[in-house]
Order: sequence, then C-alpha cells, then structure tokens
Amino acid sequence: MNWFHRTLKNIPHSVKMISKPKDAKEGNSLKSIARALRHRNYRLFFCGQSISLIGTWMQRVALGWLIYRLTDSALLLGVIGFASQFPTFLVAPFAGVLADRWDRQRILLYTQVLAMIQALILSALVLTDAVLVWHVVVLSIALGLINAFDMPTRQSFMVEMIEDRNDLGNAIALNSSMVNGARLLGPTVAGILIAVTGEGICFLLNGLSYLTVIVSLLAMKITKTPPKAHRSQVLQQLLEGFRYAAGFQPIRIILLMLSLISLVGMPYLVLMPVFARDILHGGPDAFGYLMGCSGVGALAGALYLASRKSVVGLGKMIPISAAIFGLGLVVFSFSRSFFLSLILMTLTGFGQMIQLATGNTLLQTIVDDDKRGRVMSFFTMSIFGMTPIGSLLAGALAGKIGAPWTVCIGGVACLGGAAVFARKLPGLREKVRPIYVKQGILPEIAVGIQTATELTLAERNSRPEKGDDHADSRSI
Repeated sequence: MNWFHRTLKNIPHSVKMISKPKDAKEGNSLKSIARALRHRNYRLFFCGQSISLIGTWMQRVALGWLIYRLTDSALLLGVIGFASQFPTFLVAPFAGVLADRWDRQRILLYTQVLAMIQALILSALVLTDAVLVWHVVVLSIALGLINAFDMPTRQSFMVEMIEDRNDLGNAIALNSSMVNGARLLGPTVAGILIAVTGEGICFLLNGLSYLTVIVSLLAMKITKTPPKAHRSQVLQQLLEGFRYAAGFQPIRIILLMLSLISLVGMPYLVLMPVFARDILHGGPDAFGYLMGCSGVGALAGALYLASRKSVVGLGKMIPISAAIFGLGLVVFSFSRSFFLSLILMTLTGFGQMIQLATGNTLLQTIVDDDKRGRVMSFFTMSIFGMTPIGSLLAGALAGKIGAPWTVCIGGVACLGGAAVFARKLPGLREKVRPIYVKQGILPEIAVGIQTATELTLAERNSRPEKGDDHADSRSI
C-alpha cells in the first residue's frame, strides 16, 4: 500500500496550494474548480475514492449484464435493482441518526471493508461458474444494507474533511465529477472486459479497488470533537429529524423533487441492457458505450457546478436540469439509431447529474449541523431508496408495454415535476434568504438588515433598479 502514499505525495504542489477565488475571472479558472483539493483530508478522500468508484461502476454494469445473460428477463433486472437499493430506503434513516452520534470516519472504514468482502464473494461465485440468481439477490441485499450506512455517513462526513465552509459546495461538485468520471471509465472498461473475459473479473477488480479508500481513510487526520451526550432515544432523534426536514419547506420540496426523479427517471438505467441488445442490436460493448456516454454528460455537468463561485441562484438549476433529463429520456425512448442514442445518453447524464448534485449542495448549505446526518439520510432515501421501487415498477411495466414506452412515461413525469418546482421556486427563495444572510453568503444584504423581517430605509434606497442582476433578488 506504500504506492498509494507515494502517489499522494507526488500530487503537484500547485494543486495543494490552490487558493480561494478572489474575483470572477479567477472563479472560472482551473484553480477555482479544484480549490477544495487544497484540504489534505479531502485530497486523500478524492484520490482513494476516484479509483474505487471506477470499480463500483464496473460492477454495476457487469451485474446487469450477468442477470440479463442468465435470465433474459427485464423483470429480473428490476428485481435486482430493487434488492440492491431498497434496504437503503428502510435502514438509511436509522443510519443517519447513528452518523450524528458516532465517529463517521470509523463507520466509513467498516462499510468499505464489508463492501470489499461482498464484491470478492460475488467474483468467486462467477469465476467458478457457481453463481445462481438467488446468490446475486442475496449479495445485492447485503450491499444495499452496507450502502444504507455508507451513503448518509459519507455525505455528512464531507463537512469534516473541509475546514473552510466556503469550499463545501465546490467539494460536493468535485465529488460529483469524481463519481461521474468513474461513470465514464467504469462502464467502458467493463463492456470490454465482459466481452473478453466475462463478468467475474469486473467484480474482482471492484473488490480490490476498495483498498484505496480504506488506506485514504486511515491516513486522514480529522479533528475530533468531544462526543455529545445523547439523552434521547434513537427513534426519538429520528422523529426529530423527520419533523425538521418536513417542517422546513425548502428541504421538503427539494427532497420530494429528488424522490420523483429517482422513482420515475433513474430506473432507465436498469433497462439499458434491453436497449443495448434488443432495441439497438448491440452487445456488451454497446451497453458499456451507452453507460459511458451518460457518464460524459454527467462529468460535464459536475465540472460546470464546480466552476461556480457561489450557491446563490443555484436553485433554478433544479427545474432546468430535471427538464433536460426528462426531455432526453423521452427522445431516447423513440431512438433506434445507436449514434443518436449515444448523444441522448450524454444529454440525460448531464441533466441527471446537475439535478442530484444541486439538490445535495443546497441541502448541505441550509441544514443545521446537528441534524446533518439525518437530513442526508433522507437525501439518501430520496435517491437510493426510491430508485429500487422505480426499478421494480419499471421492470414490471417494461414486461407488459416494453422498455421504450416505460422510459418515455418516466421522462414525461420528470418534465411535469420540473414545471411544478419552477412554480414554487420564488417562495423557496424567500425562506432560504435569511439562512444565506446569517451565513454571510449574501453579505450585501446582511449589512443592510437590522432585523430578520425589516429592511432599513437606507437599504431600500440602495436597491438596484429593476432588471439589475443583484443577489438580493435571489437566494437559491
């Protein structure tokens, strides 16, 4: 494992010494995009996770192809997607409470070790030709349980790796670019390996890739805060977090929007083997290229978000990206051209990534620190909890009306959700603005405010004329 430490030491000094952006010009530079990497702990996390996520995407592609090869069933593709993610829906809320109570770094170490064991068992079964469908189902459920603890803990751990809160949004965007960079490479490599050696090697390489994350977590130097005494029961804290998330409209609406996209839009991924083989008449390499193009679009979206200097005005990207995602799905469902389908997958990947990363960034910005783990567990539920339900429904529906019409219906529903969110956006901005003022994100307003509800006469007179693009007209 010494090679990993040497790699980290050889990271260019210019990356380590990246400074915060000082003006708009610098904010659009490469340094601004990568400014979160100046934090040592996040840099360790970024390097280790970048390698591991390539293996994760390789396993996802290989698993879908394995099931479709063994069963020729679109329904079972949905069942496997359901089995791997539905445990997250059930367990993530309790995991979020524990993420607020326990050492998050240690929780992540445990989850990475367990995920590595799961991948190695799956690879052994496939490489020895002993794999059966029920093996895959059981191992998928096990991975879902592991992820139920890993995902909310990972999201809430982000704030501990970033010393400067101003870089938190950039770190989240970089994390998304890392996920989708792996989403670009992983499926492409998996498609080639499946065609040459079979699915087992993909599972084996994924298992070994977890070592990089484990090493990076062990190398981190996190400033530990004294544990708080928790007098309340776990269930009581869970209910407290639920009331908090449901009672504050911006958090509630963002979570509902993410839930809709995950329920009706995201399941297109589990039907991708059907499109690759039966509709576009390709093989595992075509499957890998489709998934890879989706990753290209997602990576482009992540880099766009990373280039932004502030979260101010970011809320409008939620309905825009949901509309792009939905439109891409509708047109893709009617495409019978492989080249056109690749372009459309790039478009849907862009819209999907912007939607998820924007929701994550806004939630992380407005949530109270002592409830961060619980709210991020609801974020995990909204994505990885609703997606399996949608996968199961999509698999069943595709078996009756076909995969194209199933994806088309999902795209139309995403367009409808985008329209509803856009109508509610002005009211959400009003509720988020006081939080941004308190955090200094909108300092030009904070200076002119004497109370939480009244503006001084001087501030009224200093407001820009109608039509000026000024920050006090928008918050998210």
